[in-house]
Amino acid sequence: MSTIADWSRPHWSCDEASAMLLYFVFGEFGAEPQIDLSAHDSRGLPQGIEMRRIPKAMLAHWDGHPLRGALGGVLRDGNPAAFEVARKAPECLMLRGELPDPASLAYLRDTLGVVAALLDAGGVAVVDPQILEIFSADDWRERYLGDAAGAPRNHVAILCHDGEAGTARIKTRGMRKFARPDISIRRVPQAEVQRAGAVAAQLVELEARGMRFGDGSEITAEGLPKGLTVTRGGSLDDPEFNNTHLEIVWPAV
Repeated sequence: MSTIADWSRPHWSCDEASAMLLYFVFGEFGAEPQIDLSAHDSRGLPQGIEMRRIPKAMLAHWDGHPLRGALGGVLRDGNPAAFEVARKAPECLMLRGELPDPASLAYLRDTLGVVAALLDAGGVAVVDPQILEIFSADDWRERYLGDAAGAPRNHVAILCHDGEAGTARIKTRGMRKFARPDISIRRVPQAEVQRAGAVAAQLVELEARGMRFGDGSEITAEGLPKGLTVTRGGSLDDPEFNNTHLEIVWPAV
């Protein structure tokens, strides 16, 4: 994993929230997986993140199986080939945990390095449930090995759905990885979807780099309409985001 990738948080000030990471690595591993962390610029799992092995005998009865239920359906539709590879794998390693709002993204770099090393040691597929995606080993390496590994946009899903009265809604998933709220932009005119998506992408970058937006904060930039005001809401139990979120209503013309 390249050390050129940017893992800094220049806008950071401590928040009470915690960063939460969750990855499932499917494959066939030795009794003690032999992984080369040095090859992936990783110091190992950060404090608070643990690895748990789910053997094949337990997979059939595992309530937390990511390939089942509503999530499983989304993963199957998104990448059928990777889903099938994961389904046939004899075991799964779950990396999961939380840590207080970190001042740098080194915790993410180190965890990604462990995932990459596990793919070298018998892993065949990775599930990232926070962004509703499954990756083959090659897909994962293409996206997360290299200079772009530290780009927050690669770790967050930006989605567009039908909204109220013919408008669109832009929302994100995955910002809990950065101990920051997700983003919801409602009542976006169809003609403004691309611009609203760019706003969401910029907020992802700023939040991931540590910035915090308080209730009533206004989002301003050249070319944006006035009145893009943040309302903080939601909870970690909200199934739509599995996170709190920033609610923004696109101003009417």
